[in-house]
Amino acid sequence: MKAVHLYEEIEIPQGITVNIDGMKVKVKGPKGEIEKDFSHISSIELKKEDNKIIVETTFADRRKKAQFYSIIAHIENMFTGVTKGYRYYLKIIYTHFPVTVKVSSNEVQIQNLIGEKNIRKAKILPGVKVTVKGEDIIVEGQDIENVSQTAANIELATKITGYDRRVFADGIYIYKKEVIGSESTE
Repeated sequence: MKAVHLYEEIEIPQGITVNIDGMKVKVKGPKGEIEKDFSHISSIELKKEDNKIIVETTFADRRKKAQFYSIIAHIENMFTGVTKGYRYYLKIIYTHFPVTVKVSSNEVQIQNLIGEKNIRKAKILPGVKVTVKGEDIIVEGQDIENVSQTAANIELATKITGYDRRVFADGIYIYKKEVIGSESTE
C-alpha cells in the first residue's frame, strides 16, 4: 500500500473563536457555541495554528479518507452554524381530519392525525427552536445535526403504516432546507 498523507488547512472565519482539546472542537461565534467530539476517530490529528485548523493523517485508506473529509465537513458546518444558522421547513398535510400541532417544552405534540385519539410526540433536541405558523412548522438552530434530527423526528412521528401512502398522504413533511441568511434550498 502506498503511504498516502492527507493534509488540509481550514481557514477560521472572522469573528469565530476555536478551541481544540485533543479531538474535541469547540466553535464560538455570534449566534452561539457548538462543541463536537471526534475522539471516536483514531489516527487523525487536529491542531490550531494561527488562524487555521490543520487536519492531518498518514497511511490513509478509503475509510480513513472518508473520516478525514467528514471531520472537515463537520467543522465547516459548525462555522456556518455559529455565524448564520440552519432552518428546516415542514408542511402539515391532512385531508379529512384537521391536525393540531403544539410545541410544549422539549417536544412537539401532534393531535388528531387521521382521526387518532392518541397524541403523537416528537422530541426536540437541545439548541433547536420549533415554531408552528398555520400549516407550516419551522425548525431552526445552530447545529445542523440537531436541527435535521428534530425535523426528522417530527416527520417520523406522523408516519402512518398499514395504509397506502398514495391515498392517505396525511402527515408532516420536510419541504425546504436553508442556511439562515442565504436563499439556498435542497
